[in-house]
Amino acid sequence: MSEISLRVVDTSDDLPLLDEGLRRLSADLGDEHKGDVALLEQALFGVHPSAYATLAMAGEDLRGVALYSPTLSTVRGAAGVYVSDLWVAPEGRGHGLGRRLLAGAAMLAAHWWNAKWLSLAVYEHSTESRKFYERLGFGPQTGATVMKLDAEGFENLKGHAR
Repeated sequence: MSEISLRVVDTSDDLPLLDEGLRRLSADLGDEHKGDVALLEQALFGVHPSAYATLAMAGEDLRGVALYSPTLSTVRGAAGVYVSDLWVAPEGRGHGLGRRLLAGAAMLAAHWWNAKWLSLAVYEHSTESRKFYERLGFGPQTGATVMKLDAEGFENLKGHAR
């Protein structure tokens, strides 16, 4: 495999590559992909960025992406990093690239917002991904249930702030 370099997405010129990787991740998982370059531009370069990203490149060829965000836990007494998306191209798998992308996100989060821990979610049907994370030392969080509020509920909730 050719030399792989990691680079932080710090210019909108990289957004089409990031979008490509995230679309390929959605396809791999069987998810409908609703994001686009405009969403990524707002998230990464808006007035209040909500996400950061890293690309793994073999020359001009995309080999992987990581999309991550700051989080804070008063229980843990520290900031952390939540990796919402991690994708490695089939030709890049088995060479430590996923680990490098996670390590890069952890290193930058530790530098930028003093993160001390990392979390992510893995689909139950994604057994190979789960095995990968377990080899890195990840374990399931017990005693908690991830709960989500859909767009309609979110809009309704916002109405109660007045």
